[in-house]
Amino acid sequence: MIEAKYFRRYKDDTVICELCPHYCKIEPEKTGLCRARKNIYGILYSLNYGQAVSVNVDPIEKKPLYHFFPGDKILSLGPNSCNLKCSFCQNYTISQTEVGTTEITPETLLKLTKIHFCNFVAFTYTEPTTWFEYVLDASKFLQENGVKTVMITNGYINPKPLKELLPYISAWNIDLKAIHDYFYVKNCSGTLEPVLKTIKTIAKKSHLEITNLIIPGENDSGSEIIDLVDFIADINPNIPLHISRYFPSYKMKKPPTPLKTLYFARDIAQKKLNYVYLGNIDNENKTFCPSCGKLLVERGHETVINVINGKCPICNTEIYGNFA
Repeated sequence: MIEAKYFRRYKDDTVICELCPHYCKIEPEKTGLCRARKNIYGILYSLNYGQAVSVNVDPIEKKPLYHFFPGDKILSLGPNSCNLKCSFCQNYTISQTEVGTTEITPETLLKLTKIHFCNFVAFTYTEPTTWFEYVLDASKFLQENGVKTVMITNGYINPKPLKELLPYISAWNIDLKAIHDYFYVKNCSGTLEPVLKTIKTIAKKSHLEITNLIIPGENDSGSEIIDLVDFIADINPNIPLHISRYFPSYKMKKPPTPLKTLYFARDIAQKKLNYVYLGNIDNENKTFCPSCGKLLVERGHETVINVINGKCPICNTEIYGNFA
């Protein structure tokens, strides 16, 4: 437990947490919505500093990151907290409930990367922005020791803490849950606009990929998909979009997303975006050159990469991302 960054204290010892757009007003001895920050005698503390709920070695594509050192493995860990309350959460058993944790200091994290021969660390699984102080310290330390870090996040963070974190994170995947605010209000206890701002900020500074989970009857209409694709394309049509298949989870019991819906969404997205992938579906993970159609990255038991110096070997088109 350490003193948190980004809060404001009042004379009655209540505090306002300024880490994320909820701006939780927290009375003494109470915690914020994310359960990770507690007011103790008028000082806000991070309760989960270095406390990891899960630590694993994953393929980097599992994050998903398809254009950031494909074929590599990545040490992945996350906290037991989240600042959204998504009714369809795939990881609700660790993000929405109190579960046991293991302490992983930044020094221990570095040792684990060496033990597992990993050059990358992902803060993931739940919501790593609620782990802000730890992620910041660990990322600085790992960067000094030649290890790159990535964030898999909902993007629900305020501009000032995001700006402080950006120099130390090499790649991001933002879960853009929908393009309309009512979805966030209804299903996530959040709002859309802060996420859009986060995406725009990161796109200017760092490697970015975006995931959109398609849920039947919630965010799967043609107009919604068009609006989401237009938003991304206006920023950069090279940003990879991962369209992911929903399965019933937590409080949402709708049937799985029909495959035809995912193909429909992909067809719309490919009209304006150069790199579109389908998630939670087999054999939909190849990377092709957007200019000549050359197969550039084939992912399977082994990853075969045909990108040379960041370009297509056939037509010399520059390919978004890091491939070596």
